[in-house]
Amino acid sequence: MNRLATAALIAVAGAAGWGSATLPAGAQQQAQPPEFRAGVDVVSLSVTVTDLETRFVTDLEPDDFAVYEDGIRQEINFFTRTQLPIALALLIDTSASMDEEMGTAQEAAIGFSQRLGPDDLAEIIDFDSRVDVLQGFTNDVDELESAIRRTSAGGSTSLYNALYISLKDLTRAPLREADVRREAIIVLSDGEDTSSLVSFEEVLELAKRSETAIYSIGLQSEDRRARTGFREADFVLRQLAQETGGRAFFPDEVSELPDIYRQISDELSSQYSVGYISANPLRNGQWRRIVVQVEREGATARTKRGYYAPRG
Repeated sequence: MNRLATAALIAVAGAAGWGSATLPAGAQQQAQPPEFRAGVDVVSLSVTVTDLETRFVTDLEPDDFAVYEDGIRQEINFFTRTQLPIALALLIDTSASMDEEMGTAQEAAIGFSQRLGPDDLAEIIDFDSRVDVLQGFTNDVDELESAIRRTSAGGSTSLYNALYISLKDLTRAPLREADVRREAIIVLSDGEDTSSLVSFEEVLELAKRSETAIYSIGLQSEDRRARTGFREADFVLRQLAQETGGRAFFPDEVSELPDIYRQISDELSSQYSVGYISANPLRNGQWRRIVVQVEREGATARTKRGYYAPRG
């Protein structure tokens, strides 16, 4: 069972039919979580809402949201604007083509790690011909910075292997029993996969079955900008982000990286957590499409595109 679903189950057990888990000011420390009730499948969503100028909208209430599963509106059982802790994997392409960009990429990644909250966890993974977990999950900013500075360019690109390993790692991120976390991957790459043992289709399927939002950054080298038509690397990074509720960035210059990491950090700090119990009782393992709408003019909601129903 996913981690946000656990929170939703706690909420459903203690207050069936209520709409928001946000506590009144001053009541956070006094509130005691009700008992956990198993046996309910809760669909959990991390939802980003932006206005026409792509500014984050953070003052919505549960009644402002409409969640549809396969076209059928669902009743929201869990809702909070409170920022939940996050476990994330920071993936850095260290293939030979990244040699000139490594210094700027390192500083941008370090800047992002310094914005982590006190309950957040991050791991550092670099990938070229092989995938190395340079630092396991920790909240120690000094350890994260040290790991990022150990990255160096050389070799080919095993992007799919790195994503596959990080998706698996996130399921094993340290977690106290009472904790609830969101999950995210931030991946920086400047080229197409050339040496992975797993396919893009395998990675995409695993990502769709996870609770992980993928934020992808595809550096546009001069060669890539000069090529017209279909570019596989761009398609891969865009598709992974769209399916999981993340976002894809394609900067022309490496100097844009610090601002992109800041945008991702701001987004993760501005999301809503929404959960519902599906009105579809079938446990058939089929894919179910999700659409979230907000009832505010000019506002747009973004979340994962769907999920696989449970089996059995």
